[in-house]
Amino acid sequence: LLANVNKWSFNVFVLDWFTNGHSFPYLVTHLFHTYNFIRTFKLDALKLYRTIRLVELGYCKTNPYHNSLHAADVVQAIHCNLLEENIYPHMTSLEMMAAILSAACHDLDHPGVNQNFLTSSSHYLVSLYNGVSVLENHHWKGTISILHESQVFQHLPSHQWKRLTYLIEILILATDISKQQEILRKFKVDLTDKHVHSHRHKQTIVQIALKCADICNPCRSWKVSRKWSQLICEEFFRQGDREKDLNLPLTTAYDRTQSTTAKIQTAGFMSFIVEPLFIEWDKFSPSHRSKQMLLNLRCNRVKWAEIEKKENEEVDGSIRRQSNTTLVS
Repeated sequence: LLANVNKWSFNVFVLDWFTNGHSFPYLVTHLFHTYNFIRTFKLDALKLYRTIRLVELGYCKTNPYHNSLHAADVVQAIHCNLLEENIYPHMTSLEMMAAILSAACHDLDHPGVNQNFLTSSSHYLVSLYNGVSVLENHHWKGTISILHESQVFQHLPSHQWKRLTYLIEILILATDISKQQEILRKFKVDLTDKHVHSHRHKQTIVQIALKCADICNPCRSWKVSRKWSQLICEEFFRQGDREKDLNLPLTTAYDRTQSTTAKIQTAGFMSFIVEPLFIEWDKFSPSHRSKQMLLNLRCNRVKWAEIEKKENEEVDGSIRRQSNTTLVS
């Protein structure tokens, strides 16, 4: 299975089944060996494995979507993104390791609700981070805490440690969806020549690579993409349930009695968030893989639209039948 890790068709659900729910440590450890990080940075293999397990345990198993399986999927996706021929040759080992670690930890200790819920419920994290990128700040700081606790990088020279932690911070913070337009504008301006040279340019590239990896589910094959859609929507619906229970403002799309997975998938996320990001990625790094991502996205969008249309027709039919029954009565 891991022999196919370079392919966009890789199915992390299959790996998770074969590893009895532990795809995350298997995949991350495999990539640390693949990129030769252990030898390059003289890492203690046991400490490394303990670190990876700590991260895995830092994800909430009961979250339908934001769990270690999603993290594993994002790790595989950024691995694919950074393999492109106009990127990988310019990356240092430290930058590659920071990218893999950031992908692995980007949703660490995610509570299964969004920032709006945390704000409405007066969660302490909102006060702690002044309402700015609350979850993302929580994720990257939790990551650094685990790295300190495990001491896996305690032997690194100070300049490498500072660089590593800095990259982890800016990469995970970049996954804040509210910052997408800002980062995308920077990407368009800075990288029109398609060359990767300075630290600043590479940082922007990896930020975009991680953002693409984080929201790549609509760009997977239909079978895989549909499964992810069902999981994220179940998490949304659970948030809606909690909003009702706590008498908080109800997010309309998260009301399981009024919404459906198809309605959420066709509401604009694919067209206005995912597609613009992947179009720019394809412009910067055109490849068979990037073309496949966009093709999958557009095919999946059509399929969700067809499903929503069918659902609407069924609802209309049900309403007509009820009306006829009422008239007869």
